[in-house]
Amino acid sequence: MDKVFHLGLDKTALEGATLAIVPGDPERAKRIAEKMESSKCLAQTREFHVYSAKLKDKTVIVCSTGIGGPSTSIAVEELAQLGITTFLRIGTTGAIQPHINEGDLLVSTASVRLDGASQHFAPLSYPAVSDFHCTQAMVNACESLDVKHHVGITASSDTFYPGQERYDTYSGYVSKDFQGTCEQWQKLNVMNYEMESATLFTMCAALGLKAACVAGVLVNRTRQEIPNVDHGEIEKKAVSVVIKAAESLL
Repeated sequence: MDKVFHLGLDKTALEGATLAIVPGDPERAKRIAEKMESSKCLAQTREFHVYSAKLKDKTVIVCSTGIGGPSTSIAVEELAQLGITTFLRIGTTGAIQPHINEGDLLVSTASVRLDGASQHFAPLSYPAVSDFHCTQAMVNACESLDVKHHVGITASSDTFYPGQERYDTYSGYVSKDFQGTCEQWQKLNVMNYEMESATLFTMCAALGLKAACVAGVLVNRTRQEIPNVDHGEIEKKAVSVVIKAAESLL
């Protein structure tokens, strides 16, 4: 087949890989790939940095998606065209439940669809749910590595500031549609906010693909808005979990 539009790769470059780890940050993609064997860079275009590596003698792809649903949908679509059927997202997040601590990992079973991109794949009545087996692999990895984790629902927003009801902004104003929503999600036992899982889950479920998501907690917004924790240590835990989950799914 011809090369896909944005990633600039064809099927031969992926060497038969069917599983991809999809962080947002291009530099994180590199660090994840380097934790496996025989890592090499396949492409770097805009926010999409693509690496291949070996896990259990099988090729795994690591591809950054950038921030948010629209760019995530591009990466997932083009990787699916190239043969990827399982997508394991790894990211960072802000918790909104008091009992969740900085450094904990959150495994999402489903997402509140506060994005727009997911609506291009299915109507809002369609649930944004993760794949059971991939999610169980994430949970099993957390347990086997003795990593503190929580399992539940995530709110997934197109915007970092108003959609997550942040008032520490240039204007200090949040649209009426979003005022009070953080408290609402807290009362409905939503664990956290992030910006990609609703698109990923909806898209993959609708297209017959598999997806799961794990995120490291940088801040608990019931206590403060600005993180003051060691990002590197949190990333290490999350990377160990996602690689172990990937290994069990190969």
